[in-house]
Amino acid sequence: MLVRMVNKPVQAVDRATSLLKAVSNAPRPPTVPELAQACGLNRSTAWRLLATLEGQGLVERDPVSQRYSLGYAIFQIAAGDDHDSLVRRAHPVLERLARATRATVSLGVAKRFNLVYVDQVDEPRALSPNWLGRSLPLHATSGGKAFLAWLPKAERDVLLAGRLKRYTATTITERRRLEEELAGDRRRGYSACIGELEETLYGVSSAVLDRRQRPLAIVNVWGPSHRFSAERLPDVGTRTARAAEEIRILIA
Repeated sequence: MLVRMVNKPVQAVDRATSLLKAVSNAPRPPTVPELAQACGLNRSTAWRLLATLEGQGLVERDPVSQRYSLGYAIFQIAAGDDHDSLVRRAHPVLERLARATRATVSLGVAKRFNLVYVDQVDEPRALSPNWLGRSLPLHATSGGKAFLAWLPKAERDVLLAGRLKRYTATTITERRRLEEELAGDRRRGYSACIGELEETLYGVSSAVLDRRQRPLAIVNVWGPSHRFSAERLPDVGTRTARAAEEIRILIA
């Protein structure tokens, strides 16, 4: 006898997934009652499921406001993806930015405790180092600082645990000074690096943000100091921020 298998959703998984989506899509961190209403659940069920998700690091609950946000485990899972879809959509934007700035443009994503570059468009007139697949320090690169700038301070503290390594004379190793620079980066929409990882490399970067203003990816423009002067950084930074916004719309 042929038995027809019918794929039925597992109710607990289905409800937990709905809660995760509701947390992600909310314009601001929601409360349990708000999530229960959005997902059609009673409060006690929503509370139990959220407690399980919190235990797995998939959501985080603010101890003061009792509001929920996505947990860091979500972004660790996302970092394990091969990023092919993101690269396909973003690559034409990177090519246009490379032509407009006459510089090398790359796309980075967070992976574990570093930023890893997954696509790169080289400036045709110069030999450029290949950063693809390489992990770079967050505090000593414009891409890393663009990523850090849009994380909650508690997450920054975890990612920057321990002493900040000095790579060049301009590397920022003081926490207070770094926090001040990141605050300025958020206001202007891009981060800059003036020889902080390698003395001869300058760059600017801007974050591709989700609807919760968290960084999904980083657009980075860089080049050698003799061709990528500090005077160019504001103009290139503005162009980079526009490219990051264009990518955000493409992947929304």
